[in-house]
Amino acid sequence: MKCPVVTIENKSAGDIELDDAVFGAGARPDLLARVVNWQLAKRQSGNHKTKGRSEVAGTSAKPFRQKGTGRARQGTKQAPQLRGGGVAMGPVVRSHAHDVPKKVRRLAMCSALSVKQADGKLIILDDATAKTPKTGDLIKHVKNMGLTSALVIGGNELDSNFVKAAGNIPQLDVLPTQGANVYDILRRDTLVLTKDAVTNLVERLK
Repeated sequence: MKCPVVTIENKSAGDIELDDAVFGAGARPDLLARVVNWQLAKRQSGNHKTKGRSEVAGTSAKPFRQKGTGRARQGTKQAPQLRGGGVAMGPVVRSHAHDVPKKVRRLAMCSALSVKQADGKLIILDDATAKTPKTGDLIKHVKNMGLTSALVIGGNELDSNFVKAAGNIPQLDVLPTQGANVYDILRRDTLVLTKDAVTNLVERLK
């Protein structure tokens, strides 16, 4: 399929041929949800921790005698039902990460790109470069293109001026091709790819 290419000034720069296997794969909400959950699970530190009854400091003596006090029998002050005791079945330090096959990840990425293309939320940029690292200059171009929430994916090497200028613009993310992922593509309204990014993504996903 053909897609128009624009410059940073939002002027026409010809057309580009998009691979149907990558940009026309169709929507797979099940795979998108699966991969997004996988990405978010990997981000969790898993360092939450509470002490169990075996870890709480305290005496091992019986709190009071078994019979004759009128109270419920207790064997240890570290029991969960007592003040200062351990937590029953509390969280422990662990990893929340789980595995997702590479084939599923690849299909989910193709689905995310295809969804943006089908919804008209895909813009092909000639080159993501800026003459100066000033945010004000880039904001003018962003408004001219009608972008309010966008992810810009460049080639393997990003222009330092463009990255610095985009750093202070809310809801505008910039990633190299290697960092392209399903979660960041879906969390922004518009996807902006450079011509180098299109080439690299097709090579990566086919």
